[in-house]
Parts: sequence; structure tokens; C-alpha cells
Amino acid sequence: MAQAVRKAVIPVAGLGTRFLPTTKAVPKELLPILDRPLIDHAVAEARAAGLEACILVVGRNEAALRSFFALDSDLEAELSRKDPGLVAALKDSEPPPESLIWVRQDAPLGLGHAVACAREAVGEEPFAVILPDDLMDADPPCIGQLIDAFAETGGNVIAVEEVPRAMASRYGILEIGGDDGQLAEVRGLVEKPRPEEAPSTLAIVGRYVLRPEVFELLSRDSAGAGGEIQLTDAIAGMIGRVPVHGLRFRGRRFDCGSRAGFVEAQLHFALGRPEMRDRISRFVRAETGEWE
Repeated sequence: MAQAVRKAVIPVAGLGTRFLPTTKAVPKELLPILDRPLIDHAVAEARAAGLEACILVVGRNEAALRSFFALDSDLEAELSRKDPGLVAALKDSEPPPESLIWVRQDAPLGLGHAVACAREAVGEEPFAVILPDDLMDADPPCIGQLIDAFAETGGNVIAVEEVPRAMASRYGILEIGGDDGQLAEVRGLVEKPRPEEAPSTLAIVGRYVLRPEVFELLSRDSAGAGGEIQLTDAIAGMIGRVPVHGLRFRGRRFDCGSRAGFVEAQLHFALGRPEMRDRISRFVRAETGEWE
């Protein structure tokens, strides 16, 4: 039986260059989708999947991220005078402070390096990785689906989705073996290949469940594509030693690391709110000229 997954590593030390100048002052992970920032969605997904702790790998924006999750007694006192229901709603959305573990990444050396920074906090047990840039609308939670697949296979599990071949150079791409239509055996991983050289169109997206042996490969500090320490290189190094599978999760992904994807997420979640749906639908149709 596979060991239980209890912790999620959430890297939040990126510079957010695509959202400059806003990200000079506001961490990318605090940019909101409607009324909830990306980091809050990520932590909520972990909690909904039953994970006990979130390890936040932070950089220069640590203070702002800590401030978001800190208890604010003055705010609660002010809200209680206006509407006690607001205080209850605020408390329901706050993770217990003891469930958040803060780890520092001193230099942005890639996703693999960010995950390696969490080694001591993770310990010798399997763990999840959640990238807040990839916002998932999935039920059950995307990371929970991966945890279920890990319990079945006992090996590394990566969330994947089909992408147009022309976009393969933006992703890590799987070379696959056996495939039942949902769970695909991974025989190889290629980070950001040229489209004509991509072994498939199954792209890695921002959710992983990994065995702790991955840290041994990350500790070698070997730079990969883009001069960064790539998590996919370490996972590829485990192929043949432990099972590695790609899971086509049930749900939708929004690439909130891009401006277009960020706007798409805003519209999607707004249209999912009953109090907004009609107004937003009318606005989009008016703007695009798509009146029935």
C-alpha cells in the first residue's frame, strides 16, 4: 500500500514578469480571480483534498504573502461591528496557521530548485506539488485525483492535458507507453521540445504527486532547459526505477501565468456565479457583437 500523501509544496517565489508593473508591488500569487487570489485557490485545493500542510516556497515577496494569511484582529473587529456574517465567512476561508510551513528560496533557479528547497519540510514521504499559476476547476480537486492515482500505482503521478502540437515548446511533453485513455505510462519526458520533435501532445500541467526519491536527483544541481534546475529532468531520471504516470484529470485548467489565461479564468468563474452570470454574459455578447 502506498504511503499517505500529507503535504503539498506550493512554489510562490516567481518574479511575475508577465504582469509587470503590477508585480513590482503585488506578488503574482496575490492577483485575484474575482475575490480570491491565486494562492488562496491553491491552498484551498490542497485542503479540499485532505492534505494536512502546505509548504510555501517564497522569495522576495514573503512579507506580502505572510500578511495575506495572517490573522487580522483589527479587521475582524471592524467587520463584526458591520456584519458578523463577514467574520464567519473570513474565518471559514482561512487555513489554520499551523498548517502553513514557510521555506525561503533565495534565488529563482527553476521549479526543480524551488521543490528542492522544501526537502527538509517534506521529509521522507510522498508529497504533492501545486503550481498556483495553473488554476483548476475540478471536482473532486485535481490534486486529489492525482493522490488517488498515486495510491493505485505507488509511483510519481503528473497531471497532463492534450495541447496543440504547435504549442509543445511551451510545456514538458510525455513520451508514453501503455495508455488506458486516462492514465498513461510515462517512458520519457522532454522539457519544451520543438513541435516537430515532441514525442506526443500530452503536456505536463501544474500538479504532481512525487515520491521523496526525487530529492536525490534534484540535489545534483544540474541545470536543464533555460539554465534552470528542471523538475521534469529529475522525474525523468526516476523512470525505470519507480512507476511514473500521466493522469488526464477531470476538470478545466486556466493558465493564469499568461494574461489571456488570467482573463479567461475571470470570465469562467464569473459566469459560474449566479449573481453575475446574466450580466457578464450580456457584456461579453455586447463586446463581441454576438447577440442572438
